[in-house]
Amino acid sequence: MQVFVHHIYEYEKGLRNLVLHTTSKDNLEMIEMKLGNRKISYKIYETKNGKLNIFFGAKECVDVIKKIGKDYLVDYTAEEDFMLGIMLGYDRKKQCERFMKYDEINRA
Repeated sequence: MQVFVHHIYEYEKGLRNLVLHTTSKDNLEMIEMKLGNRKISYKIYETKNGKLNIFFGAKECVDVIKKIGKDYLVDYTAEEDFMLGIMLGYDRKKQCERFMKYDEINRA
């Protein structure tokens, strides 16, 4: 939960517009309470291995995740994965390299 609380801190300080936090189901109630109390938009997805992926942050960013509407990150297209990485603040150059590598693998 310390990492989750730090993610909230980064969001509230404007360092991130969108956060992806992966955690166990045991933390769900506390996480929903903390996000709800702070009126932070969020969307929760269960992973294929039983954990939770919690996207939270700016409503506009969370709405994009909801619009993509995929239940699992592994189901994202290369374009969706690229866009998500950029939204999460990942290194742009590395995201470009990852996208091009994904494209090469799928064309082979």
